[in-house]
Amino acid sequence: MSEHDDASWVAAEGGCDCGAVRYRLEARPLFVHCCHCRWCQRETGASFALNAMIETDRVTVLAGAPELVHTPSASGRGQDIARCPICRVAVWSHYAGAGPILAFVRVGTLDDPDRLPPDVHIFTASKQPWVVLPEGTPAVPVYYDRA
Repeated sequence: MSEHDDASWVAAEGGCDCGAVRYRLEARPLFVHCCHCRWCQRETGASFALNAMIETDRVTVLAGAPELVHTPSASGRGQDIARCPICRVAVWSHYAGAGPILAFVRVGTLDDPDRLPPDVHIFTASKQPWVVLPEGTPAVPVYYDRA
């Protein structure tokens, strides 16, 4: 049994600030990355974005209907960000390279975000200089090899 299908996984729930949009991750995410690219910094208004990559069909919307907002991205192909139509909090994204098949869930929107620490830090070439990664932390200067 792969780690992704781990029977010990307990569904994780999350949502937006106002509670209008609620969702549940029905399976363990494939991967969690901490992205330090300038686009994520600008989009989140923070030093990085923490995204849990999961198949979209394993994300169940429990309440509300996120609104997809198309925004630019570094690739030039853009991304669709699922936002609460009321408080506008981003709960996940669909990037052009993966399309609607994969959701990149914003870990900070989970009720218990501590459950999903990053597997790798990406785009560290553009991370804020005061963000110090502990020695041995998996990290790459740009994007990781998907092979």
